[in-house]
Amino acid sequence: MALSRRRFLQFSAGTAAALGVNLFENPLLKKAFADAIKHTPIIWLATGACTGCSVSLLNSLSPRIQDVLLDQVVPGHHTELAFHSTVMAAAGDLAMEAMYAAEAKPFLLVVEGSIITRDPRMCEVGEKDHHGITSTEHMDRLGPKAQAVIAVGSCAAFGGVNKANMNPSGSIGVAEYFQQKGIRTPVINLPGCAIHPDWFVGTLAAYLLAGPEAIELDEHLRPRMFFSKLIHDNCPLRGHFDAGRFAQHWGDPYCLYKLGCKGPVARANCPEKKFNSGTNYCLDNRHPCIGCVEPEFPYEGSLFAPVPVQNATPPAAYPPIVTEQRQDIDFSPTYGALAGIAVGAAGMNILRKRSAEAKQDLDDKE
Repeated sequence: MALSRRRFLQFSAGTAAALGVNLFENPLLKKAFADAIKHTPIIWLATGACTGCSVSLLNSLSPRIQDVLLDQVVPGHHTELAFHSTVMAAAGDLAMEAMYAAEAKPFLLVVEGSIITRDPRMCEVGEKDHHGITSTEHMDRLGPKAQAVIAVGSCAAFGGVNKANMNPSGSIGVAEYFQQKGIRTPVINLPGCAIHPDWFVGTLAAYLLAGPEAIELDEHLRPRMFFSKLIHDNCPLRGHFDAGRFAQHWGDPYCLYKLGCKGPVARANCPEKKFNSGTNYCLDNRHPCIGCVEPEFPYEGSLFAPVPVQNATPPAAYPPIVTEQRQDIDFSPTYGALAGIAVGAAGMNILRKRSAEAKQDLDDKE
């Protein structure tokens, strides 16, 4: 159970009273205990996003989202969701004042959605001097000042759905945008469409305990604690893959690889965590993994096109995934000679048959 600041002080006072000391008679000690709780404001900036990751986060069960954003995530560390345009009560100038007040302190920046670069006016958050403030302006101002940035969702991590179909908006991920701008603030990518709430809560807790440098990241800046295992390794249909039984049509009870499943190339702990409080995830529902945690998402061409398998070696280790039905004709000299002999034999048979038929006709006439 989370320990609030008030309860912490009351507990400390009770302990001191048991030792014969009244804590609240000493204002210096009281202030010391209160100041011992580290306060971290969070600015949650929604750029080119559908708000799906915010909705997923609001479904956090243990701890509840109220505990994450209003209480201590870890002992001695309190977070405050200072700005979130979707869930905050304030609006207009009051909301923007909350953002400006938070960025004056050491804060954590959370970005949901892609950074739109082709025409930044496609995404504006708030206004100043009667003009909208683009997400790129916010990123240029907040990025260098933030202690770290958590890019929440595939759009913020790699561009996501917004970059599909020739990327008309010029959408890119936070890390790529920072690289273009020369901003050195650490970036932690939490891809997913949408994210699992535990990925954010766990990353936030690790950050509060030891800072961003304590979080081990892979080559795509994803925390290895969540994005190291192949979904394929824990797939409920893995046995069908190993046996070479592949679904050809929707509803077939076999491995979904040939229908576009990205489980063999996607790395996340979805089979262990599952979504909606541990209820279900894509493959449990007999739907192919769409690989939403990978930089290639939503994949060139189609989500439902098979991708090359990297960690299995069919047909050497497994039955062939794709069975070729047609057979090429061998035109080598040996087979050519055999084919010629066969054709010649067939021709001789036809001639003998015709000769026999002609002789029979002649006998009939006589």
